[in-house]
Amino acid sequence: MSFTERVRDLTRLAFQLGNNWMTLAGAAMTTSSAFVLVWFWFMEITSPRSIHPYMGIILFLILPALFLVGLALIPLGIIRLRRQRKLAGETPLPLQAVDFKQPGVRRLLTVVGVLTFINVSILGTAGLKGVEYMDSNQFCGLTCHTVMSPEYTAFLDSPHSRVGCAQCHIGHGAPALVRAKISGSRQLFAVAFGTFSRPIPSPVEHLRPARETCEQCHWPQKFTNDKLIVRTKFAEDEANTASTSILLLKIGGHTPNGTTGIHGRHLDAMERISYITTDARRQEIPKVTYRDDNGQLVEYVTDDFKKLPKETVDKATVRKMDCIDCHNRPTHAFQLPDRALDKAMAEKRMSAELPFLKKQALELLKVDYADQKAAAAKIPVALAEYYRTTYPEIYKQKRAQVDTAGEVVKAIYLRNVFPEMKITWGTHPNNIGHEESVGCFRCHDGNHTAADGRSIKGDCDTCHTILAQDEKDPKILKDFGMK
Repeated sequence: MSFTERVRDLTRLAFQLGNNWMTLAGAAMTTSSAFVLVWFWFMEITSPRSIHPYMGIILFLILPALFLVGLALIPLGIIRLRRQRKLAGETPLPLQAVDFKQPGVRRLLTVVGVLTFINVSILGTAGLKGVEYMDSNQFCGLTCHTVMSPEYTAFLDSPHSRVGCAQCHIGHGAPALVRAKISGSRQLFAVAFGTFSRPIPSPVEHLRPARETCEQCHWPQKFTNDKLIVRTKFAEDEANTASTSILLLKIGGHTPNGTTGIHGRHLDAMERISYITTDARRQEIPKVTYRDDNGQLVEYVTDDFKKLPKETVDKATVRKMDCIDCHNRPTHAFQLPDRALDKAMAEKRMSAELPFLKKQALELLKVDYADQKAAAAKIPVALAEYYRTTYPEIYKQKRAQVDTAGEVVKAIYLRNVFPEMKITWGTHPNNIGHEESVGCFRCHDGNHTAADGRSIKGDCDTCHTILAQDEKDPKILKDFGMK
C-alpha cells in the first residue's frame, strides 16, 4: 500500500469514527473554550483592570471544566459509535496499521503530539489559575457577596488587609488545600440554597493554630515594651466636649527588670493556659488552668462551675489559649457606634464644631434601617435636615462641614451594620479590653479562685497604668512632647 493510500485510509477511518454528535460536540467544546481561555488570559495580562469576581468563576472554573469535558467526549463518542455498530451486527471498521517509517505518518504524529502538548498546557495552566483564583481575596470576599460582605468590608479596613485570606484560613500544602475545598463545597451548597447562617458564626471552629498564622509575624516572646494608648472621647453635649484618657498598657513579655507583661503571662514559650468554655462563642469561661513560673498547674474555677452537672462539664470545650482567644477579631473587627464616632472626630474627618454632632450622629446610627441602601439614603439627609431646621445660620455658614459629616456617619454605618446578614452594633463582641464587651473580665473578674485561695486578679493595675482619666487637657501629653 502506498503512502498516499495509507494516509487516505487513516483520514477516512478518523472521519468515520469521529462523525458522531458526541465526538463533534467534544471537539467544538474543547476548541472554543481553548480559544476563549487563551484570549482572556492574554487580556488579563495586558489589561490593568481587575477581573470581576463572577467573570473569574467563568474564566477560571467553568471554561476549564468545559475544556476537560470536551476532551473526554471525543474518545467517548468514538467508543460509543463502535459499540453501537457492533450491537447492530455491522462489521467493525478495521484499524489501520501504522508504519512509523513513513514520513507522512511521522508528520501526522508530530501534529498530534504538538496538539496534545498544547491541550495539556492549557489544562495545566487553567488548573493552576483556578486554584490561584479560588485562593484570592477577591474570590473569598466578593464572589459570595451577601454572605461575605461584612467580613470582607472589615478585612479591607484592618491592619491585615495586605495578608491574603488563604494565608490564615487555608495554609500551605496539599492537605490544607484539600480540606479547604471540601469545606468550600459544603459552603457552596449553603450559598446556592440560602441555608447559610445569618450572621456567619464566630469564632471559626477549625481555624489554623495561631502558632502557624499570627506568630509567623508576631512573636510573643519578643514583645518587651509597654504601649502608650491615647484615646479621645467626645460628649453628647452641644459643644461635643472632648476628654482624653491615657493608658500605659503592659503588653510586653519578660522584661529585663524582671516584670512580666500580658503576652509573657499568657503566651510564653511553654503552654501557659488552657480553659473550659461552656458556650459556642467562648464568652463563658468558668475554669482556667494555669502553669505558673515553677511549672506547676493551678486550677482557677468559679462557684458556678462547681455547680455544673457532670454531663455539662464533659460536653464543654477544652481549649489551649492562643492569640485568637483575646484577639478574636484581628482582621474582621466591627466597631461600636460611640467608639467609631469618637475616632472620626478625633481624626478630624468630621468637625466637632457642629453643635450636638456626636449626639445626633449616634441617634442616626442606632436607627433600625431596613437595609444598607435605606441607611445610605436617609442618614445624610436626616443630619442635614437637623441643622437646617435647628441651627439655620450654622447650616448656611458650614454647609460643607454638615455634608461631610453626613457622609462620614453614613460610611460608619455601612462599615459596621449589615441588616441582610443580621449584623448590628455589638453582634460580634471584641475581646480586646473590657469596654466594648466582657473581654478580659471573662477570666479577670475576681471570681476565679484556686484551691489555695489565690484568684485571677481583676484590678486595673494588673494590665495597665492609668496616666490620665477623661481629662480635658492632660499635662502628661505636654510632658511627653505630644502636644
